[in-house]
Amino acid sequence: MTWNTVTIEKRGAVALVRFDREGNRNAFNQEVIAELTEVAQTFQNDLETHAVVLTGTEASFSAGIDLKERQQRFSGGQSDLELRRTYYAGVNLCRAWEDIPQITIAAIETMAVGAGVALPLALDWRVMGRDAFLYVPEVKIGINLQWGALPRLVTLVGPARAKRICILCERMGAEHALDWGLIDEIADDGKVVEKALEMAATAASMPAPAVQMVKQAVNATANALHHAVSYADADLSQLSSNFSTAQSASKDFNS
Repeated sequence: MTWNTVTIEKRGAVALVRFDREGNRNAFNQEVIAELTEVAQTFQNDLETHAVVLTGTEASFSAGIDLKERQQRFSGGQSDLELRRTYYAGVNLCRAWEDIPQITIAAIETMAVGAGVALPLALDWRVMGRDAFLYVPEVKIGINLQWGALPRLVTLVGPARAKRICILCERMGAEHALDWGLIDEIADDGKVVEKALEMAATAASMPAPAVQMVKQAVNATANALHHAVSYADADLSQLSSNFSTAQSASKDFNS
């Protein structure tokens, strides 16, 4: 199976997944979201792969959702159900990556913004470049953090820090992110994938059934209420996008 924006490179029991839009700072459009979801689903029955590294490009892990494409959602070309499906595509993407049995590691170069932070939160571990940054600007443009990311964020850093990350919209460097438990390793810029592959190889060298059982047990414990508290976050995002404050803030953000 081949995709337009995603490639898979197998290295023994480790798979390296890259997504690259070839522009737009690697922002997520519906094609990227759909293809990354399909890729995650291919690992469900893959008994040969024991760890997966997910990365974007060296110039950007991802600048978040494609704002131009997002604005086109309000043109009236989709039915209500089609629009709701579009809003839930990111939720389904993150759930697909969270649910695969293999150990998953995000390799973040340069920057991860908005949805580019939400997806790595659904993975097991995160490696970040020394000069890279994370940035969650959703509140700045008047909408909520969705893709099921908020409860995952609270689980990782606690409620007060989750509020600060989302409400103050501060850029977070690698040392800060590591100190708060948002990432697991820092690597020199340009060496992030290499470090993530090292971690993946170590995980893949362990007895796979035991690794998968531990992963599933930890996720079942840590994530027990995640869906219950975020099941409607995409609906809330669609609702808040229509607020006058969001419309005004989005125009200012894009200008």
